[in-house]
Amino acid sequence: MADLVHIAAYVVAAFLASIILNIVQQLFFYNKNEPPVVFHWVPFVGSTISYGMEPYTFFTACRNKYGDIFTFILLGRKTTVYLGLDGNEFILNGKLKDVNAEEVYGPLTTPVFGSDVVYDCPNWKLMEQKKFVKFGLTQKALESHVQLIGKEVLDYIKTSPRFKGVSGTIDIAAAMSEITIFTAARALQGEEVRQKLTAEFAELYHDLDKGFSPINFMLPWAPLPHNRKRDIARDTMKTIYMDIINNRRKNGAEKGSDMIWNLMGCVYKDGTPIPDNEIAHMMICLLMAGQHTSSASSSWIMLRLASQPKIAEELYQEQVRSLGGGNNNNLQPLQYSDVAKLPLLQNTVKETLRLHGSIHSLMRKVKNPLPIPGTSYIIPTNHTLLASPGVTALSDQFFPDAHTWNPHRWDDRTEEEEDGDMVDYGYGSVNKGTRSPYLPFGAGRHRCIGEKFAYVNLGVIISTLVRNFKFENLEGKKGVPDTDFTSLFSRPMLGSYIRWERRFPEGA
Repeated sequence: MADLVHIAAYVVAAFLASIILNIVQQLFFYNKNEPPVVFHWVPFVGSTISYGMEPYTFFTACRNKYGDIFTFILLGRKTTVYLGLDGNEFILNGKLKDVNAEEVYGPLTTPVFGSDVVYDCPNWKLMEQKKFVKFGLTQKALESHVQLIGKEVLDYIKTSPRFKGVSGTIDIAAAMSEITIFTAARALQGEEVRQKLTAEFAELYHDLDKGFSPINFMLPWAPLPHNRKRDIARDTMKTIYMDIINNRRKNGAEKGSDMIWNLMGCVYKDGTPIPDNEIAHMMICLLMAGQHTSSASSSWIMLRLASQPKIAEELYQEQVRSLGGGNNNNLQPLQYSDVAKLPLLQNTVKETLRLHGSIHSLMRKVKNPLPIPGTSYIIPTNHTLLASPGVTALSDQFFPDAHTWNPHRWDDRTEEEEDGDMVDYGYGSVNKGTRSPYLPFGAGRHRCIGEKFAYVNLGVIISTLVRNFKFENLEGKKGVPDTDFTSLFSRPMLGSYIRWERRFPEGA
């Protein structure tokens, strides 16, 4: 017993000594050529908890104390934050030899998507994979997606027990998660994959999604229950895709127009056809990429509309006026060209993406010592860089009354990309500009290529729901729920219920 007491005393003493040494080092032995370090008591843990719970609150507090550039300890890693337009430019347009995304995100994404794709391959290969996937994101493809998405939403309304009857309450985040996996699968992956989206497949997707746990940045290999389920789900989904590919090759089926057929015919620039296992892994990635942003963003839109039913009614009347000639009986299934006739709808999506961006932090590993122009700072190679475009999107400097959701702020405002050089990183020309305060899909070589699909998907989903229902908050409830930052993607807390009522009860 005495030995245990002595051991415990030694442990406590060592812990207290580490804290004291950590404080002394921060106060007296800091490097003036590096950004200031956010004060913290416990080594290794650093500011992990305060950052993880409320990243934007953390950024604001640090900015007020240290300025736009500061370093904090994130699970033992020195993470240098550079906020503002200059920070976005410095980090997101950093040269490939100087900053690296693969080393940051690879440990997290590879166990989810599978090997040899996205961040588990050389950057040139990733750029080619993005080019191959853009097959499903062309203008022609987007035009064909609209009716498919609309039909999926209508089918969901007719068959889901969540919309049974003429009115009720609904966990909107759970419903939008289901709707968006159906729309993403049907539009981006084809009818054959969509037919396999049974309850079992949805459960697999749910298990795979839990692989995006923050702890997996550090411990993706840990034998935790959610990691075991992640691995089983990935392998099972891979088998489903591989069976489709193998059956097509075996039966000599006539080539179709879906994404799997497209990838089966693609060849890397070194002349190598895409291996079948990589096709399967790319399909897993595509499904998740097509669903995640749309799921969170559509949930936020519906929660905002429920909190402001007046805007929802304006959206409906906009359709009646612009698409139905003033008569709701004349509303036809949406076409791609219709979306351009609905500016308030577009502004509603845009405003929600501004206020509720899906990803609050974009990180890069420093590969060479990086001087920050206009400062004495040089960022060493043991640091990770962090940009947060959401900070400028939430700034009153750029968006007056920035924390208020107001789609009408965009009525007379356009947020065009700055004039800048066009560059082709390997998947088509994009604007290098990162100095806009509104960057909901990132910038630079890792900019999301699914931006146009996201706008189309969200627009059709919201339009269809608004045509069929009225929404409002539950009695006594105001505003919207808090944001869940515990995943890689910021989304509303589950259990976010709103009330719905059919516009035309006789059709229930």
